[in-house]
Amino acid sequence: MNIIFMGTPQFAVPSLKVLLNSHHKISAVVTVPDKPKGRGQQLAQSDIKKFAADEGLNILQPVSLKDPEFTQSIKSLAPDLIVVVAFRILPKQIFNIPKYGSINLHASLLPKYRGAAPINWAIIKGERETGVTTFFLQEKVDTGNIIMQSAVDILPDDTAGTLHDKLMTLGGNTVYETVNLIESSDGNPPAMKQNNGEATPAPKIFKEDCVIDFDRSVDEVYDFIRGLSPYPGAYTEYNGKIIKIYSTVKSHWDSLKGPGRFFIKEGKLYVSCLNEFLEITELQIEGKRRMSSQEFLNGHKDMFKKFKA
Repeated sequence: MNIIFMGTPQFAVPSLKVLLNSHHKISAVVTVPDKPKGRGQQLAQSDIKKFAADEGLNILQPVSLKDPEFTQSIKSLAPDLIVVVAFRILPKQIFNIPKYGSINLHASLLPKYRGAAPINWAIIKGERETGVTTFFLQEKVDTGNIIMQSAVDILPDDTAGTLHDKLMTLGGNTVYETVNLIESSDGNPPAMKQNNGEATPAPKIFKEDCVIDFDRSVDEVYDFIRGLSPYPGAYTEYNGKIIKIYSTVKSHWDSLKGPGRFFIKEGKLYVSCLNEFLEITELQIEGKRRMSSQEFLNGHKDMFKKFKA
């Protein structure tokens, strides 16, 4: 099939790679324009552009997806299918162009966790299973008919980072199988309507959403922290400094009164939640690098007294 691939971050690369190495033809790769990044504000390419450029693929970087010139360029390529992985919301005049329509890969078992941050929210909400879904695009985001789903367990020590990598690989395989299914069915694969009554949201996460509420159970705080690790990072404020917490271990011993109290016991750093303590094993204080709690305690003796109960 003649495919146009659309994507931006590293998450999309395995899907493009598996299609590129198949019998299908990639006639163009669409990604975001280069953006200024870092202190020098030098233009940076998306992960998909870097990969596509290395492979010598045709790359399109429209500023607006509604630009008539971009629409015409897509029509001129006469795609059988558009495959979207971690990209922008496509307007109807684009996703209706291909012979077989347009499909999207989403990092959840739809209709659960519709939105921009499904990986984070699945962990934050304490889910034990998630996965990836391919579906036909419709105007309303993440609501199209489901073509394929692949599930994976969320392990107790999974973070948003480790789960992202699992789903990235699983997603590539699922996209490949979906495209083959669409081809073999002449564009009419079995597709299931989503039950909107079972839908749950997974909205974009902003800085203010990352504040840790220690007045919750140890399980909830534990899931919240790993659901935001390594990015964007759950944090609290102490003595005017932001402290990001990346990794913890449940202590399973009752906490003292007063959630959010830090203290040291036997050379380890703890914080109290509503019912039990969490041992902090990896953190980053504002202006410093990310480090283990042991490194932190060794290098911040001035904070020891402040953290003692």
